[in-house]
Order: sequence, then C-alpha cells, then structure tokens
Amino acid sequence: MNVIVVGGGAAGFFGAIACAEANPQLKVTLIEAGRKPLAKVRISGGGRCNVTHHCFDPARLVEYYPRGGKALRGAFTRFQPKDTVQWYESRGVRLKTEADGRMFPTTDNSQTIIDCLMHAVQKAGVTLRTGVGVKTVKHFAAEKSYFQVELKDGKNLRCDRLLIATGSNPLGYRWAKNLGHKIEPSVPSLFTLNIKDPRLQDLAGVSVANARVRLGSGKNKLEQTGALLITHWGLSGPAILKLSAWGARFLYDLKYDSGLQINWLPEYNQETLKQDLTALKTNSRKKIVNYCPLKLPKRLWQSLVNYVGINEKIWSEISKKELNKLVTEIVAGEYQIKGKGVFKDEFVTCGGVSLKEVNFKTMESKKCPGLYFAGEVLDIDGVTGGFNFQSAWTTSWLAGNAIASSV
Repeated sequence: MNVIVVGGGAAGFFGAIACAEANPQLKVTLIEAGRKPLAKVRISGGGRCNVTHHCFDPARLVEYYPRGGKALRGAFTRFQPKDTVQWYESRGVRLKTEADGRMFPTTDNSQTIIDCLMHAVQKAGVTLRTGVGVKTVKHFAAEKSYFQVELKDGKNLRCDRLLIATGSNPLGYRWAKNLGHKIEPSVPSLFTLNIKDPRLQDLAGVSVANARVRLGSGKNKLEQTGALLITHWGLSGPAILKLSAWGARFLYDLKYDSGLQINWLPEYNQETLKQDLTALKTNSRKKIVNYCPLKLPKRLWQSLVNYVGINEKIWSEISKKELNKLVTEIVAGEYQIKGKGVFKDEFVTCGGVSLKEVNFKTMESKKCPGLYFAGEVLDIDGVTGGFNFQSAWTTSWLAGNAIASSV
C-alpha cells in the first residue's frame, strides 16, 4: 500500500516516521516543495528549537490553545509532551526544561532536532522528495478508492492513503476544500503590537515582570497577565503574545486598530493603589519623579509622572485630581494599537481545516475516507512556548499510526 505525506515540516516528518515505523510493509513517500525541509524547526526558539513544553497534564495542556484545545483533550491522553520527550531521548536527543517550562535540546541548537528527524526518516525507509511541488490532489472513489497527486513537473503519483501536513500554506487549504472540507479563515496569531505613544517613547528595552493587558469590554473582554516588554515599535513579551493569540480574530476584524488597557501593577486596583499613594502625601518632601514607592522600572515611573504633569512636584503637593490621574495611568492606562509586528521569525496563524470534520482519534477526514490531516493545516494554534510543535507531534503521530493500522 502506498502512503503519501505532503509537507516536509515537523508534522509531515513525524507523521511519515510514525507510519513507516508502525508498518514497515508500507511504501511511505514524503514530499516537500522546498529544497530544505524543516525550515520552521530551524528558526524556532531563536534557532534553538522549542520542541515542547513541560506540561504533562492533558487537562492543563489544552488551556494553552486558543483554538483546538477541546479537540486535543483526548489526543493528548494518547500522545503528550512526556511522550515527545521519550521519543527524542530514545533516539539520542536529550531535552532540558527552562524556568518558564519551555523545553529545548540540551545542545541549544535546532540542527540537533533536524538531524534526528532526517535520520529517523531514513532509518524508517521513508522516501523523502524535496524540491517537488504539488499542483493538485484528487480523490477517486472507485471500488477501491485512491488519491492522485499531480506534481508541478507534470508527473502523477498514486496512493491509497494521503496525509496533508502543509502548515498554513494556502495550497493545503485549497486541496482540503476541494476534497470537501470547510476552511476556517486564516489570520495571524502570536504577534507584537505597534503602539506610538509618548508614555512609551525612549523606553525600548524596559520590561515589567507582571502586567495585565486588556482588549474590549463586557462579553468581548479579553485579558492576559504576564511579563511585558516595551520595544521601539510598541509592546511585546508573553502577556502581549498570549493576548494576540486569544484576540487574533478580534484584532483582525478591527484591522489592528483598537484600544488597549494596561495595568502595570495587577496586584493593585484603583482604590488600593490610591490608598497607598495617599499615605505619602502627609509627610513626604521627596520629589515625585525621583521617588517611586512601587515595584516599577524607574524609567517607566518617570515617564508616567511626566505624562501626568507632576514631575516638578513633591509628594505633599500633589492634588487629589493629580493623584487620581497618576493612579489611572498605573492601573488602567489607555493606549491605542495601530498595527501589528511579527514575533521573531516565527509565523503562526489561526484558521485551517474545520476540526468538526476530522476524527481526532485517528486524524482521518470525516468527509473523505483515506485522507488525514496533521499540524497547522488544522484550525489549531497555541500560545508561544512549544505548544504549536506539540500539537504537530501529537496529531501527526496519531495520523501516522492510524494510517499504518488501516490496511
């Protein structure tokens, strides 16, 4: 039986390996349009490859997926980060866990993961074809159904099982649609925010260990807490990246032009902060701009004080109106988003093949027998930290093993 896997990224490689190892009698061919496969693995984690995340509880793990978490709940009971670690370690690649839970090869080099996958493909007997573009994919539901994969050089390949693992490539979406699938619109996820504001000017590099950021209001309110980094173009850091993931469609619909509320000290609200700062008025002769009683970076404090217009005053001179304004700036400052940036060289999207049309026990299509999906071609995306790779490892492992046992 012939199996074709289209897409030479993390999911394509992992699925092809799983299939060939589970059933050595199969003829597995892995097709990649680019000359160099595993391009995204190479640049992941700043060139170190953030393989997965040290979260071994499936119930908690799904909370890191703005889209796809519910569908992945059962899948993670069958193949989760712990299994990923064991898979690589059994092939001589040890992973290490950093303070934030991200897991990398101990070599701190993505080439280690690439070499491992390339060796595993070769050892499993998978035929790897690079620099080969796929033009069309057709399904023939004859007495014995099969797929015809037309290559851009005019040649046709025939297979009994087809695994599409093309990531966010529009071609993959087009093939899936032609084979009967609904495609959720693809929009960017995991990005930084462009904000031009005098309060942030000249503060590039300043970071806050824990801040709360908020989009929208009422039922449409989106909120995230975490480290925040001020950049030359606006804001980045875990809090912003998480917010961009959950707010991907919200911000896309607004053309990345939206208000953003920041609480630089989420342990405070307006009342509690007002009480603490009011206490300083009674006996402090210190200049406000030079004396920050809060755990804020000095440059950020000075910028907010200047913005309120009290940089020349001492604490005992601050008026009630000025104090209220300072409190608001610290715990409920309003900023205007004017566009988005790219998170490093990594590009993550939400959107893809509708999850309702895929059996998550096998990753087989409910619309087209013999067709399987894995990785980012599905409408699944996680926040930064190794979660997108983990969904790729999990869905492709399930697909590969299901194909191997479907003979």
